Amino acid sequence: MTCDSVGKLIPLYFYGELPSEEEDRVEAHLHECAACTRELDRLTALAETLSRRSVEVPANLLEDCRADLKAAVEGGAPLLKPAAKGPWTLFLEALAATLPSVSRLRIPAGALAMLALGFFAARYSGVGRTWWRSADDSALITVQSIQQDPSGIVQVGYDEIHHLVASGRANSPDIQKLVLAGMSNPGARVQSVALLDPQTDTEVRDALLSDLEHDSNVGVRLGILNKLTPMVSQADVRKTLARVLQTDENAAVRMRIVDLLTAQRDDSLVGVMQAQVQREDNAGVQQKLVKALKDMNASVGTF
Repeated sequence: MTCDSVGKLIPLYFYGELPSEEEDRVEAHLHECAACTRELDRLTALAETLSRRSVEVPANLLEDCRADLKAAVEGGAPLLKPAAKGPWTLFLEALAATLPSVSRLRIPAGALAMLALGFFAARYSGVGRTWWRSADDSALITVQSIQQDPSGIVQVGYDEIHHLVASGRANSPDIQKLVLAGMSNPGARVQSVALLDPQTDTEVRDALLSDLEHDSNVGVRLGILNKLTPMVSQADVRKTLARVLQTDENAAVRMRIVDLLTAQRDDSLVGVMQAQVQREDNAGVQQKLVKALKDMNASVGTF
C-alpha cells in the first residue's frame, strides 16, 4: 500500500472500522513506514486533545433543530427568520470550532442523516408524553398523567429533570465519582477516561479494568490502556491485560497490550504469549510476541 492510500484509511483504522484484511495491510505498512506511524500518533494525540475540549452551543439549539425538521417534514417553511443563522449552521460552526485540526476529514452523508434521524426520533418517540421547559428554563418537564375529578380539579403527574453543574479539580473525590458515572454515557466515555485517575482510587481502577474488557469503543479501550500504564506491575492489572490480549478484536489494542506486558519480564505470561502467537492473525502483533518470547529465552511454540 502507498502512503497516500494508508493516510486515507488511518482514521478508519484508528476507530476499528476496517475489514480485517485491509486492517492487516495497513498495519503491515505502519510497521515499515515511520511517516504513516507518526500520522497515526498525531491522530491519537488529537483524539486525546479533543476529549479535553468543550464548546458552548446555544441553549435552544436542540429545540430549533427539532422545529426545523418538523417544518421540513410537513412541507412548511423553516421557523427561523431567513436573516438569522439556522440551527444546522450553528451546529456545524460549533463542530468546526471543536475540530479545527481535522478539516481534511469530511462528515459522511450517512452521519448527517443519522443525526437528523436522531433529532426526529427524539421529537416523536415519546408516545403519550409531552416535554417542555419550565417557566424559568431550569428544568425539563414530562407529563406522565392527567386526571380531572368530578369537582373540576385537574391533577397533572409530571417529572422534572434538572440540569446541574458541579465544578472542582479533576482529582477531587466528588469530581472523580461524577466522571466515573460519565462512563455509562456513550457521549462522555472518552472524556471520562481522560480525566479518571486509577492510581488514587481503587473503584476507578476496577471500573477501567472492567471497561477495558467490555467497552465497544476502541478509542475508549486505548485510552484506558494509557491510564493503566503506570499500574502494569500490579498482578490483577496484568491478569486483565493478558485476558484482553486473547479476546480483543482490535489489533492496535492487542499490540499496545503486548508492549505493556513486555515492559518488564514476567515468566508467568510465557504460556499466554505462546498460545497467542499460534492464534494471532495480525503480522505486527505476532512479530512483537515472537520478539518478546525470544527476549525471555522462551520457545515460540507450545509443547
